Amino acid sequence: MRNNTSIVVEDVENFKENLLSWAQQFNEVVWFDSNSDFGNFNQDYSRYDVVLAVEANSILNCNYKNAFKKLKAFQSNINDYIFGYLSYDLKNDIEDLHSDHLNNLSFSDLFFFQPKKLFFLKGNSLEISYLKDHKNEIESDLEEIFRWKQLEMTLREDEIKISKRITKTQYYQKLDHILEHIHRGDIYEVNFCQEFYAENTTIDPLTVYQKLNEISSPPFATFLKIDEQFLLSASPERFVKKQENQIISQPIKGTIKRGKNQQDDNKLKHQLENDLKERTENIMIVDLVRNDLSKTAIKGTVRVEELCKVYTFKQVHQLISTVVSEVRSETNPVDIIKSLFPMGSMTGAPKISAMKIIEELEETKRGLYSGAVGYFTPDNDFDFNVVIRSILYNQTNKYVSFSVGGAITSKSIIEKEYDECLVKAKAMKKALKC
Repeated sequence: MRNNTSIVVEDVENFKENLLSWAQQFNEVVWFDSNSDFGNFNQDYSRYDVVLAVEANSILNCNYKNAFKKLKAFQSNINDYIFGYLSYDLKNDIEDLHSDHLNNLSFSDLFFFQPKKLFFLKGNSLEISYLKDHKNEIESDLEEIFRWKQLEMTLREDEIKISKRITKTQYYQKLDHILEHIHRGDIYEVNFCQEFYAENTTIDPLTVYQKLNEISSPPFATFLKIDEQFLLSASPERFVKKQENQIISQPIKGTIKRGKNQQDDNKLKHQLENDLKERTENIMIVDLVRNDLSKTAIKGTVRVEELCKVYTFKQVHQLISTVVSEVRSETNPVDIIKSLFPMGSMTGAPKISAMKIIEELEETKRGLYSGAVGYFTPDNDFDFNVVIRSILYNQTNKYVSFSVGGAITSKSIIEKEYDECLVKAKAMKKALKC
């Protein structure tokens, strides 16, 4: 079905820039960059440094109704690589829930495509995989990529005026309401998010993504283009990966800003590592992930490989845990994802109660934000990130949006939760120059 070839790339950074710029000519683009040369994130489970998929041969584009059933059929029938995204609102396909909030981005609930052209980069080794009907294009495409010159942006950028969907006062009031739910025992933890947005705004998506990636250099950076809809993501979080019969989930809960110098930075890392509230957030979600993994796992194989480890990123320090399990070979990959979706780090615990409170108190439909972008392989493996620290852009509507949030528990101090949101928003604001 595919024609594969490998080459050695000498100037990797220049080639990466050319490759992503060259990809902009296509209507469907998914780009992943692990930024493996930066930071201390555990890259043991990362097979490639960069993955690019472009130009759809087949497409699945649908709303939430029976979406996982449709995805299972599509993945099985294609029996090849498929790339795409799962929006947060697929929760409505799994549980008796709904999403009635404002939705100016208008992304579909689910989108996957079989790419005609694939590129996998590890170190300076490039694997190229084209559908056989397009194998004669490999040589000419490579020649074009190597001599590609990024054009200076001629598109005028509007002055970007970011607005808050809710005011600081409203945020405080909503968190008071969440704490009432917690003290009443309705939930233990909920991830509450707020939107920042700009209307009648034009941006250059590639330039903004490059700025955002330079600012943050995260392990799950993503550029996604579906016609005139874009995701520009600096995600630090893996949702779930399947590697043969092993399942890996790496939830993030617990955040603190970077220090002004090394001494200050070390002090903040130690503070985060020993912060009872932040550790409690993380451990609650680890327990939720363990429970979700057990739905498809071989009995006795769910284990916590790493608990509340501090990892450092350019903007923040984070607490990350790694939870793994084993599944039987015959277990359907889509069923595994469905059993975990939406990810506990973006909902709370208990999950259904938390999602109902999210719907009650948030003002914007989450859509792709706090969903997942990733891909399935022909061998039924998969890898998906969590869509956070991301800018979403609808070019047709001229609407730019990014959301931030945090886990609220009984130990939350409202002022600190608000400040944490502003820390998380910093990189997106900087990338947008606002």
